[in-house]
Order: sequence, then structure tokens, then C-alpha cells
Amino acid sequence: MKLILLAVAALLPAFAQTYTIDTAHSSAQFSVRHLMVSNVKGEFNKMTGSITWDASKPAAISIDATIDVNTISTREPKRDEHLRSADFFDAAKYPSITFKSTRAWESGGKWMVAGNLTLRGVTKPVTLTVDGPTAELKDPWGMLRRGATATTTINRKDFGLGWNKALETGGVMVGEEVQITLDIAATRKPAAATN
Repeated sequence: MKLILLAVAALLPAFAQTYTIDTAHSSAQFSVRHLMVSNVKGEFNKMTGSITWDASKPAAISIDATIDVNTISTREPKRDEHLRSADFFDAAKYPSITFKSTRAWESGGKWMVAGNLTLRGVTKPVTLTVDGPTAELKDPWGMLRRGATATTTINRKDFGLGWNKALETGGVMVGEEVQITLDIAATRKPAAATN
């Protein structure tokens, strides 16, 4: 894997490129256990931010992303309203979730990106497992694009999302572990041609 990255780096300009997260084609999905028998899945539909990446120094990647809490959707309006309330995300007080990377390294053919996740006013370190980035390509509008998928698991109680209800038969209504998947598309403008 390292040899492939070095070969690719040799063909690309040796300087960092900054990409803008494409909100229309990116999302943050989550899955959490419900009533101990099934998983409820949802997503946040608005993610913004930037990614700076140098092909010759891939471990120096920098990610700064913001998720709009008010765009949460589980396809059930009453549940979404509850999730935005003070019982869970408290979107009126904490309208954004942010992630800022701190370091990256290769492990088992994938990139691991560590950073600080801030959710409901609480900041904790998390590590993303990344598939990608894809090779850069030019879209029909002249923008250069890359994509990647990142996953992680958090305990929601670590971030102050502690609401729950006990079940008569044992267990709780909502699980503590939350699986997160980030599908990210990002664009950059090509460098201006020089004569």
C-alpha cells in the first residue's frame, strides 16, 4: 500500500490541495439499537467543511467538518423532533456537531484519522476508519473531485445524550453505542492555467 501511495505521489504536484465538502452529495448516517431488538437508522443531511491533503504527505491530512443538527432525519417526524430536543441533541443550544482532525496513519491498508468530535458541547477524541480517498477526477462542470467513506463508533452517554427508558422485560429503549458512517464527496477548483 505504501509503495502505491508513493508511486501516486510521484505523479502529483508535491503540495497540499484543499477540497470543499460537497454538501449535496455528502451525509452523516448513524445507527443505534432500539428496544433491544432492532436498529434505528438516520442521517444528518447537511455537512460542510474542508479537507486539506498532500499526496506526498498523506498522513498530514487536515479535516474540518461541521454537521447541522437540525437536519436530522429518521423518517419519523415526531422522533426527529424528540431527537432535536434537550433530551438528546438540544439543537436549539447546540446546533452543530464538529470534527477536527489531529493526526492520521495507515493500518491494514486503510487510513485511520484521529480527531476531536464536539457534540452537545462536549469534546472527545475519536478515530475514523477511512475507505479512500478515491483517485481525483474531473466532473462535467470542471471541478476536481475525490470521495471517501469514514466510520466510527461512539458511546452517546460520553457526549451527554443520556436519555433512556427501562423496559419491563429488561434492557433499555435506546442503546448506548452509536455507529457512525460519513459518506463524503469533496471538490476543488483546478489551478489556473499558466502561459
